[in-house]
Amino acid sequence: MKQSLVLNKVSDLVGTKSIFGKFKIGSFKFDGNKILRKFLIPALSILLFVGLWHTGSKALFQMEADYKIEKALTDQGREAAEAMQACIASGDVSCQPNTLPSPSQVWQSLQSLIADHKVISADKKAFAEKTAGINAKREAEGKAPITYTGRPSFVDQIFTSLKTVFAGFLLALIIAVPIGIVIGLSPVLRSSFNWLIQIFKPVSPVVWLLLVFMIVKTMTKDSNSDSAFIISFISVGLCAMWATLVNTAMGVSSVDKDYINVAKVLKLRPLQKVFKVILPSSLPLIFTGLRITLSVAWMVLIAIELLAQSPGLGSFVWEEFQNGAIDSNSKIIVAMFVIGIIGFLLDRLMLTIQNMVSFNKNDAI
Repeated sequence: MKQSLVLNKVSDLVGTKSIFGKFKIGSFKFDGNKILRKFLIPALSILLFVGLWHTGSKALFQMEADYKIEKALTDQGREAAEAMQACIASGDVSCQPNTLPSPSQVWQSLQSLIADHKVISADKKAFAEKTAGINAKREAEGKAPITYTGRPSFVDQIFTSLKTVFAGFLLALIIAVPIGIVIGLSPVLRSSFNWLIQIFKPVSPVVWLLLVFMIVKTMTKDSNSDSAFIISFISVGLCAMWATLVNTAMGVSSVDKDYINVAKVLKLRPLQKVFKVILPSSLPLIFTGLRITLSVAWMVLIAIELLAQSPGLGSFVWEEFQNGAIDSNSKIIVAMFVIGIIGFLLDRLMLTIQNMVSFNKNDAI
């Protein structure tokens, strides 16, 4: 009897059911299937991805190493081939195959970039302290302060890209939502401007960049970093705004006619009708457009920064590609993961805001 009581107590503490069903540990209840779906399977998929990546990078490394040894044998003879083989085995940077980096190499590059950011941040702080008195005197005389002109760190470039994409997204929001509401309210305007939307929507970000470059350079007569930032965020906004414009127009035009009739009965003024009836009903589609716009803005930003020579992740990737150092490939992969993770977080941010302001809750992928 005592043994049975002890076993029951242990059973209550450990769990009442299999991990694939509902169970509890002490006073805490868990859903095994949910844990499996949300945590265990994603963790296993990550391990599988890293394993395949490691295996692939090792195979590519060996292929490139064999090619270098074979080339040395063909061009310079057996001694050169043996020297090349020994050099590769020693890990000497001068002769290592430059191919897809392994997960451990990418991790080392990430740590190197973080350490580099700390050094640059310390340099900036020292520079600010050194020039504080001089800058105070220059500002009192009405002169521009002396600014730090050293290279930005990887983290600085991330924040520059985020600033650019949010400025471009805000521009797209300001342009696309009002125009989408106006077009959505009028079937005549929808048919009149449909051709313009269909022509400009698929235009490449490179073309938008060149168009904005022509206009901004003509107006500012300047080529500094502020001008590059202006060109970048305007190009991003113009390239990414079309999804919001189309979805806003579609959302407004598809508002239930009963709601419109109620607004007429209540004798709401046009602006009241827009803000109290049409916009709340259109929010799900508008936010779908905004999510697409933000994703497109983040995607095209890298190419635009690269071409506009604006500081950011795009220029970082291009500089590392041009650099051709032994760790350049690893740093490019680090940037790729950072770009993807930030893009995912931006999408989750928009989804959270949508669920906060909309009646239709969404748990989309």
